[in-house]
Amino acid sequence: MSAPPGIISDLRAYLDSKAGLRTMVLLHSAVTCLSLIEVATFQLSIDFNPRRLWIAVIVAIGFSAVSLLFVSARFCFGYFVGFYFYTMILGFLWIDVFSEYSYPHLLAGGSAAVSLLLLLMPVLLIRAPLRPLVILSNDRFEQLLTFILAISVAVIAVAATYNFRLVSIANIYDYRDILDFPGPLRYLIGWVSSTLLPFAFACYWLLGYDWRAALVLVLLLLFYPITLTKFAFFTPAWLITLAVLSRLLEARAAAIVSIFGPMLIGLLVIWLTEASLRSIPGRYFDIVNIRMIATASGALDIYNHFFASHPLTWFCQISVLKPLMHCPYEEPLAVVMQNTYDFGNLNASLFATEGIASVGPWLAPLTALAAGLVLALGNRASAGLPPRFVLMSSGVLPHVLLNVPLSVAMLTHGTAILFLLWYVMPRSLFERKP
Repeated sequence: MSAPPGIISDLRAYLDSKAGLRTMVLLHSAVTCLSLIEVATFQLSIDFNPRRLWIAVIVAIGFSAVSLLFVSARFCFGYFVGFYFYTMILGFLWIDVFSEYSYPHLLAGGSAAVSLLLLLMPVLLIRAPLRPLVILSNDRFEQLLTFILAISVAVIAVAATYNFRLVSIANIYDYRDILDFPGPLRYLIGWVSSTLLPFAFACYWLLGYDWRAALVLVLLLLFYPITLTKFAFFTPAWLITLAVLSRLLEARAAAIVSIFGPMLIGLLVIWLTEASLRSIPGRYFDIVNIRMIATASGALDIYNHFFASHPLTWFCQISVLKPLMHCPYEEPLAVVMQNTYDFGNLNASLFATEGIASVGPWLAPLTALAAGLVLALGNRASAGLPPRFVLMSSGVLPHVLLNVPLSVAMLTHGTAILFLLWYVMPRSLFERKP
């Protein structure tokens, strides 16, 4: 029996209101912490000690005041990525209380909290549009979308000659280490899968070109047997989820529910079934609550421990800078962490890499502020575009930014290209539908 339409509309109106947003962000903070208690039973790198619970609760309650910024702020690209960053930093502050790794925990927690605040200032407040120097006509822009499809098909065809294996998600790690794409092709794969096709999907979906939108989803799914990543496998379903959420809810509520909803489902599933990670409910909890969120927060714990006793990089890990300066690490930081902790390749966000690894906890807030200014360019480039379109077209980037450095997100995953596409888009595009 379905709910009466009046109840559904009232619920939607409440979730879009300030009271509804406030309730959601505070509940989300609680779910994030409760989820980490469950994660600690499965994840060796994350600890939980009931005797320290009262400290963690005080820290979480105090820091959750930051989430109220998302109640009053207007939606923009920075709002979307900022809420995901808030979730990650809250998770780290919780983990930091229980961590058995030896490093200055109070300094690390304070640095992370200040870093987030300094990043949120520009990404939530800077929204002034860039001066339009180049704006495409509607017809020219639709030709650009067709060109994006053609480029995507070509990249998939070339990449498939290097690797194309239909294997289950459980077996992808048996083949991932032997993947070897040429450098230019690696960049093209990142640009197409993370930026160009999600952007094209959002355009076609909102313009009403259903078959072209479906074609984009098929092309995205074809990246799974090529790259053998969970990211590629779940991207089509994720984009559809964002499309539905943004249809039902205002953009701010949709951004919050996009992370709060999956985490809450994972927590309820693991509570109600008491499943192992090998079961279907357990795999959902592993993918969403552990790998999508807890691992990103836990990376900060590990990076703080490692760089408390090892030389800082001073940004030498960035590929364009490495040949120009002395670097104490020959291998990428993810490989260094794998060799040290044996948790697999541990990529990490800008807070861990451009922050802790590069300049240490004292100066990390300054790099977070600089990163916020860079990401705020996305707000300015997308000013004047429908919030729903901004949410959908940038749909995969919050997950990218949780797991890779800002430099990698901007260049390898094409975030800078997305900013450019937003900038040249005709603002009247969605006023004319087929």
